[in-house]
Amino acid sequence: MKFRRQPVAEVSVNLTPLIDVVFLLLIFFMVSTTFTKETRLEVDLPEASASASVQEKREITIEISQTGVFAVAEQVLPGSSLEVVKAAISRASAGNTEIPLVISADAKTPHESVVTAMEAAGALGFSKLSIATRTPEAQP
Repeated sequence: MKFRRQPVAEVSVNLTPLIDVVFLLLIFFMVSTTFTKETRLEVDLPEASASASVQEKREITIEISQTGVFAVAEQVLPGSSLEVVKAAISRASAGNTEIPLVISADAKTPHESVVTAMEAAGALGFSKLSIATRTPEAQP
């Protein structure tokens, strides 16, 4: 007995819709992605065109050198940790948090040192905090 063979249908996958979907996804990701432009800024700190002219009689000054050495009320601190700075500010203010606090930092001071001074003042409850600046020099 002779069986008839069924014709083998050729299987093919149409890639056109797949390519369309891939291109649409590519366009979607290109449009929705945010590209960050990393730039390096040259910052010359601190300068301000206007300075506070009204100063109260008593204030506590925190001075920070270029190397990150702290001095509170003209007393050089033995360390630069948060606890040392908090203890020195507390000693200088005698518990009065209404006294204005002035941070006077060198232009080349690491940002971490300034933040440490601000964090110590905030932790102790000081609300009158200012940063000393100098007026820009006149250009010849």
